[in-house]
Amino acid sequence: MEQKIATPVQKGLMISLILIVYGLVLYFTNQFGNKTLGYLQYAVLIGGVIWSCIYFAKQMNGNVTFGNVFAHGFKTTAFITALMAVYTFISIKFIFPDIVDKTIEIARTEMASNKDLSEDQVNQLLEMTRNNFTLIAISAILLMFAIYGAVASLIGAAIAKKNPQTPFAQPQI
Repeated sequence: MEQKIATPVQKGLMISLILIVYGLVLYFTNQFGNKTLGYLQYAVLIGGVIWSCIYFAKQMNGNVTFGNVFAHGFKTTAFITALMAVYTFISIKFIFPDIVDKTIEIARTEMASNKDLSEDQVNQLLEMTRNNFTLIAISAILLMFAIYGAVASLIGAAIAKKNPQTPFAQPQI
């Protein structure tokens, strides 16, 4: 019986669900403003994509090239990025609309410590952020996940065991 290969969509869905659950935990524990914990989502993304690449090479019994493994990892990244962008839009607009106000207040606190900005400048920047919050959040997801996913795909492709068989290879007797 031939082994079924897990697709980038299946792996991307699994990694995305982990990222969504992690984001929900941060939200409900009121830690979404914690930058250190926020950066851990990138560690999950990178680890997940590297795992995806290594697992793909293993499922193919090493009969892969660097390019095959990288492509698989980047397809996984593309699916994760798309799904997280859709989730971000839905959560900001419909599920957790209060996150905009909470994030603005966190930003106001951080900007208050900057002596170079006047109160009017802070208010103007925050109002502009409030008006474009969804666009900024989705743009950040698209850019950062694509960059980190590409790097993770490169790492995964580099460390995955590869022993490609050419169709012209003569069997050893």
